Amino acid sequence: MSDDKLGSTELYWEDAVVISLYFIMVLAVGAWSSWRSKRNSVSGYFLASRSMHWIPVGASLFASNIGSGHFIGLTGSGASSGIGIAGFELNAMFAVLILGWFFVPVYMASGVYTMPEYLRKRFGGQRIRIYLSVLALLLYIFTKISADLYAGAIFINQSIKLNLYASVLTLLAVAAIFTIAGGLSAVIWTDFVQTILMLVGAMVLAVKSISKVGGYSQLVKEFGNIPINDSFVGYNDRNESCSAVPDNYMS
Repeated sequence: MSDDKLGSTELYWEDAVVISLYFIMVLAVGAWSSWRSKRNSVSGYFLASRSMHWIPVGASLFASNIGSGHFIGLTGSGASSGIGIAGFELNAMFAVLILGWFFVPVYMASGVYTMPEYLRKRFGGQRIRIYLSVLALLLYIFTKISADLYAGAIFINQSIKLNLYASVLTLLAVAAIFTIAGGLSAVIWTDFVQTILMLVGAMVLAVKSISKVGGYSQLVKEFGNIPINDSFVGYNDRNESCSAVPDNYMS
């Protein structure tokens, strides 16, 4: 595809082919995993029968945290406000490692399926289980799902000119079909495919972006000349402590 096409917001036949192949691939993997998954038990539906390899499980963990909100939302925030926004994900990396090494073994040994179930088993009482379930659902809906759906809908709206609300409903329908039909097994395998696509796409995008600005050396040079973000945050009118480029930024 030519550079003129890459810089255009118009949808070309190459774009339509890629988008169509993406949806076909995701739906095919979701249908395949739904067909082969063991859904005749609670463990089979919610825990994929505890038989998944660590590679697709890790890929699913990655895909569950990284999505359209990062490729569109965080990158836009980074472009407008600075790379400091990346600190959110860098800190989360350590939290996930602590979760995997120290907390998950405890949950697995207890034989529970969900975190609210573990709290009820650990501390007793039904109210704490209901409270955490409702709190987790509300927080996830308003801070994660809504943002990812909106970012994904923006991409669909810009690429194929589909109405924003119809785009949201399309994303919900595609995700609901294989999630409800196949349980955790379908979720893990579709996440595995999307992880590969996101990693490949991110690398291609990074190479094209650096090439577009004239290479890495030119990127470093221009970074030192960027204007200061003078947003008022309450302690410094120019917010220089956060956004000003220091003289030793390449040291």
